[in-house]
Amino acid sequence: MGGFSIWHWLVVLAIVLLVFGTKRLTSGAKDLGKAVNEFKKGMHDEDKPTGQIGDQSRQDDSKSDSQQRNDNNVPR
Repeated sequence: MGGFSIWHWLVVLAIVLLVFGTKRLTSGAKDLGKAVNEFKKGMHDEDKPTGQIGDQSRQDDSKSDSQQRNDNNVPR
């Protein structure tokens, strides 16, 4: 009582296949797999560009600061 046997799961699987069809189920599984891969890729790449952007912005800030200092020292 309360547990399903293998026969119950086979009947449920057969009904799902009849309702949705194999083509829709396989395309749904492919879409789900692609979404999971993109999520993992996004989580992995999220840390990497943040550090690079921070380093790049620091370099750009220091260049613009030194450029402003040079512009201030130029006689007009």
